Amino acid sequence: MSELKMAVCMKVVPKPEEIRVDRATMALERAGVRSEMNPPDMNALELALRVKDQHGGQVNLLSMGPPFFDPYLRMMLAMGADHIYLLSDRALGGADTLATTYTLAQGIRKIGGVDLIFCGEESSDGATGQVPPGLAEWLEMPQLTLVDQLDYDPDRGVVRGRRELHGGHQIAEVPVPAVISVKTAANEPRFMDYNIKPWAFEEQQLTIWSAEDLEADAGLIGWDGSPTIVSGLDEAPTRERKRIFLKGTDQEVIGRLVEILDEGL
Repeated sequence: MSELKMAVCMKVVPKPEEIRVDRATMALERAGVRSEMNPPDMNALELALRVKDQHGGQVNLLSMGPPFFDPYLRMMLAMGADHIYLLSDRALGGADTLATTYTLAQGIRKIGGVDLIFCGEESSDGATGQVPPGLAEWLEMPQLTLVDQLDYDPDRGVVRGRRELHGGHQIAEVPVPAVISVKTAANEPRFMDYNIKPWAFEEQQLTIWSAEDLEADAGLIGWDGSPTIVSGLDEAPTRERKRIFLKGTDQEVIGRLVEILDEGL
């Protein structure tokens, strides 16, 4: 059997406390905002690396975004992945999940021969959870969703995933190639290997593809390929917890506290 080939879709997202939206375009603002790797994608990478540890093969990182994603992705490369493919082009900007999944699918097709595609269950900035199933649709592949463990059977050409259910868990099996979405906090991502960090930052470890390189349909990418329309934006009101301040002597405060607790029961 040929070498196992995996791809992990990864996204650099704004830190949750710094997420801001441009009121004119209704898109996320990136300028002046600190970023981090999407946490569920870290769990997806760790699961792919565990499959590699057991069965060998190669792990390719795939991301769509601006050039500043580069150093974040290279840090993930230092964890044990083999190569980075960054899909970066102004024409790809403003994509909703439909245009994003089409673009990522084009990237996976261009990599070629990918057996397993790993994604975090959702991104911390959009939280739609639509990318993994969208990829499965574009690529016409079966999918395992929200898994926390994965077993690959090369002899039978299948993968088995475990996912938690209320009061237990479920085991599902699909043939390879397949798309795998990984549950947030499903595992503990490993630390990078500082011995291979210099290698990870060598120029040849990163390949940048434009929309033209992907042979993407202009009507299916970026703003033009995104049917989602954000018509408005409102801030949800915060809920204040009820507070009661008790005054008096210690005995008076204790007595009043007992009354309040009795009323609550």
